Amino acid sequence: MSLLVIGSVAFDSIETPSAVREQVLGGSAVYFSYTASYFTPVWLSGVVGEDFPQEHVRLLQSRGIDTAGLQVVPGAKTFYWRGRYRPNMNDRDTLDLQMNVMGQYDPILPEKYRSCKFLFLANGSPQTHLRILEQCPGASLVVADTMDHYIRNEPEDLRKLLKKIDGLVINDGEARLLSGEENLVQAGQAVRAMGPRFVVVKKGEHGALFFSQFETYVLPAFPTPQVVDPTGAGDSFAGGMMGYLARQGDFQPKTLKEALAYGTLAASFTVEDFSLDRLKRLTLEELDQRMVEYKRMLSF
Repeated sequence: MSLLVIGSVAFDSIETPSAVREQVLGGSAVYFSYTASYFTPVWLSGVVGEDFPQEHVRLLQSRGIDTAGLQVVPGAKTFYWRGRYRPNMNDRDTLDLQMNVMGQYDPILPEKYRSCKFLFLANGSPQTHLRILEQCPGASLVVADTMDHYIRNEPEDLRKLLKKIDGLVINDGEARLLSGEENLVQAGQAVRAMGPRFVVVKKGEHGALFFSQFETYVLPAFPTPQVVDPTGAGDSFAGGMMGYLARQGDFQPKTLKEALAYGTLAASFTVEDFSLDRLKRLTLEELDQRMVEYKRMLSF
């Protein structure tokens, strides 16, 4: 089924304890769509400046990603983020953040995109997400992401959004901040009570927690021995999850659990190199083989 993502397309400069990469391709919509494209065709909506290279657009298109919704603002600059990871590779510091074109982004979707059945609202303003929902009235599954900035600064719009979506994907710190609960199980249940039918709480190297009205469970992360760059892992997780759901065409409990597993594995590949470099080399056969290993790891 048709899968649409709305999110950031960016330049990232990344510093880790062992290496530095300048001005590499990044952004939530980029990681999401590239990963999801292993399962299903993807429509991408985002905004870039005139400085965005056509080679990046061609890279996305080479994966079957429809970029008709990628707006180019003449004379403007693309969203830019610079971050430094600490030695544990979990914590990071933002050294520079330039919103540029993202600061005035008001997406007007192509007519084709408005017929999407599966919609992912990647990390962004709840105000923007609410405007997108008005343009996609026929979506059968709507899942969103958010971050601490919007939880603190746009709480009313975020609460409106939570009542209109089917699922929410956030990390453990965001779940605690949004709910006011320190215990993650209580936090996840409290967030789900705000409106979404299900909530996924990402815990980085410790996996993810799933909450719905009927069940709560945890899926561990895949034990990746070499973490090179964690940037985009959460967006790849969401891309794998939503891509699998769109390919299956449903979101029943069994399908959701399988989708979370594929999202977990997609993230495990992403962290093995900078930017999209590992995903560029990834094959569906590798992904399926890692799923075999993952199932073996979980069985007892």
